[in-house]
Amino acid sequence: MTDHEEELKDSAEPLAAEPTVDLTRSGEAVNLPEKAAEPSPGVPKSDLDPPEGATNGQDPDPVGTPEAKRSSRRPAPAGTLIWVLLALLGFSLVVQLRSNDADHGLATARQEDLVRILSDLEAQDSRLLSEIQALETTRQQLSSGVQGREAALAEASKRSEELGLLAGTVPGQGAGLEITLTKVKASDILNTVQELRGSGGEVMQLNGDNGAAVRVVAATYFVDAQGGGILADGVHLTGTFRLLVIGPAGTMSTALQIPGGVVASVKNDGGSVTMDSRSMVEVTEVRKATALQYARPVS
Repeated sequence: MTDHEEELKDSAEPLAAEPTVDLTRSGEAVNLPEKAAEPSPGVPKSDLDPPEGATNGQDPDPVGTPEAKRSSRRPAPAGTLIWVLLALLGFSLVVQLRSNDADHGLATARQEDLVRILSDLEAQDSRLLSEIQALETTRQQLSSGVQGREAALAEASKRSEELGLLAGTVPGQGAGLEITLTKVKASDILNTVQELRGSGGEVMQLNGDNGAAVRVVAATYFVDAQGGGILADGVHLTGTFRLLVIGPAGTMSTALQIPGGVVASVKNDGGSVTMDSRSMVEVTEVRKATALQYARPVS
């Protein structure tokens, strides 16, 4: 053996002398405890923890989630239907009670009042039907092509005359009633005029024994005058009053004579009312046309 080989042998002996660890004991493996994994720097511990209610390899409990709690609070379809039916029942009860309150006024009215209301409604219905027929005829004429322009001019002239009669600016004539009233007050004259308007009276004139006359229009007022008589639109009328009215004589006469109406009321106060049907009643008193200061037609 050379000197070089002896030097290599001396250097190898200390390495072989180091003790070794035997990981087996009587043929069984020794399990060393695993070192817990340390979290990486910069990662919060909460991010590594499993969600609350979750287990390893298992889904979280669905009952504890907010979605499940909200779904558990939702009412069943049957409960919703019951609430809707109760709401409809309450609404129907309220409507029925209001309807009963509205009909209570007519239920407690006197028979005379009911007869007068019915008479007024029948008169208005008849008048409205006549107006509807007239308007239908006018519409057909206006839409008849060449004759439309002439029909429009004729209709405009007719409407102008009608408005003049209503405003009292032109005289009028036609079938109607001549009514004589004695020992009456201004309120009796007013009630008579209103009843006549409701039963179809179109043009009226009130005359007094003193020769004064007033054209009765929508704005006419009546008040008792000092010393006797009445004031109609500021004109003093005395004595027995004569009311001329153009309209359906039969309907107006019936309206004045209903139980508890104008005739009955005047007789109870000691006065009298007489009515004469005329085939021609002439209303000659007219009013001056007044210019409107504020009102303008809508264009």
